[in-house]
Amino acid sequence: MILEGGVSLVKTATIREQLESYLHEHVMTINRFADISGVNSGTLSNIINGNRPISMQQLDRITMGMNLPEGSFYDLYIEECIFHTTPDWRRLGPFLQRCAELNRLDCLDKAINLTMDNISYIPQLFETAETFFKEGKNEAAILIYKSVAESERFQHSERLALCQYRLFTLGLSDDQDANSQAAVHFEPFVDRLEERYQLDALVKLLNVFISLARWKKVDTISEKLCDKAKILYKLKKGHPTLTAGLGPKNPLIFYILYSYLTQEHSCSERGDHEKALYYLSLYEAPDWINPVTIDERKILDQFHEWSIANKFQHQLLNGQIEVLSEYEEFIASRENEVFSAVCNIIIAANLYGINVDHILDRFKEHLTYKEQRYSMLNVNKHVVLNSFTRLQAELGVYYLNSNNIVKGIDYVLESLKYSIIINSNTGMLRSMGLFEKYRHLSSDESQSKYKKMVNEVHKLNEKKIGLSASYM
Repeated sequence: MILEGGVSLVKTATIREQLESYLHEHVMTINRFADISGVNSGTLSNIINGNRPISMQQLDRITMGMNLPEGSFYDLYIEECIFHTTPDWRRLGPFLQRCAELNRLDCLDKAINLTMDNISYIPQLFETAETFFKEGKNEAAILIYKSVAESERFQHSERLALCQYRLFTLGLSDDQDANSQAAVHFEPFVDRLEERYQLDALVKLLNVFISLARWKKVDTISEKLCDKAKILYKLKKGHPTLTAGLGPKNPLIFYILYSYLTQEHSCSERGDHEKALYYLSLYEAPDWINPVTIDERKILDQFHEWSIANKFQHQLLNGQIEVLSEYEEFIASRENEVFSAVCNIIIAANLYGINVDHILDRFKEHLTYKEQRYSMLNVNKHVVLNSFTRLQAELGVYYLNSNNIVKGIDYVLESLKYSIIINSNTGMLRSMGLFEKYRHLSSDESQSKYKKMVNEVHKLNEKKIGLSASYM
């Protein structure tokens, strides 16, 4: 086997043998190689003679000194310095760190699997995963979290629950079907989390189930979020020193008010606007928060603004068309409210046959997908994607009803495209049903696009069937 730099090496040779061969072929003394690599000559001599294990830093310097790519000896290092020697975290920890830095996930995974029988390593492995998580080395973190979770699967530990929480968070994607499975798998672990993680975990679960339109789940989790947040809020008010360090990342009132907001949204989606208005009244201007901190004031102001916008929404969807102009002017000065408002306006337009061309023209730049942000938080990406997919379908219906067939078909196909991206069964069925209804009026080009997308839908379904079969 020939490695970079023209070094002829036997594939099965050890790191020490390869280093010794390199020195021999290059007629190089240990002292000369010590100058090149930065590794002490005495240390090099002991390594070659097998009297000293190789540290991670020494391995990288030796690799560099031999003019080889970084990580060239990592597979051998696992065998020689991790698997066939007495386990030592002083070598394993730095090795995992370097594997993550170089994206050598194959070596990282192999090293973890070889050491999982030693349960004494589990706390250090978990802390390493937490470090990777904070540093954004997500793929490396996932491998360790999975191994730790597997080793503790029969335990009821907070560490297992936190592993599952991290895996749930890191595993979320644009794929609604995958998100649904991840949420169902993680939900039983919520109550095992430390107090400081529980509320944010419930919010993440809520956002997934909202994007999936699983309204019964939304109600259940919203109630749990509200109950837990209220208990912590009362504890904080009565014993502030006892609750230090227990709190989540947001002020506690956020979680209470957010639970009301999500229950309102659930009721609205099911057409129960009267009950939705009840929940709206709970976060509109709560008088039980006293005194109010600066951070809490920002939250209260944001929820109050949402209450005004959502009140317009309920009135409009209830058929009170006269509020449309006022609703339009309200959102005109609040850019963050435009996207959701346009979605509601188009739904109402299709329900009651309203002409809203002027509104669509006025806010046309908001009809494309982009992140929705508020001063205190970003709107969950999966919720926005699902809303955008529905907006495209509703725009399709609006223009088809207005006999603007070309534009209507274009929006229907756009909705189908995004439904495929997020793997939304509801979205795909809705868009395909609309297209089939107007297929006879569509152009050859539109039919060709539709045919290609239907093939994508079939591929997704075949994949789901395969996944289902694998669990049987």
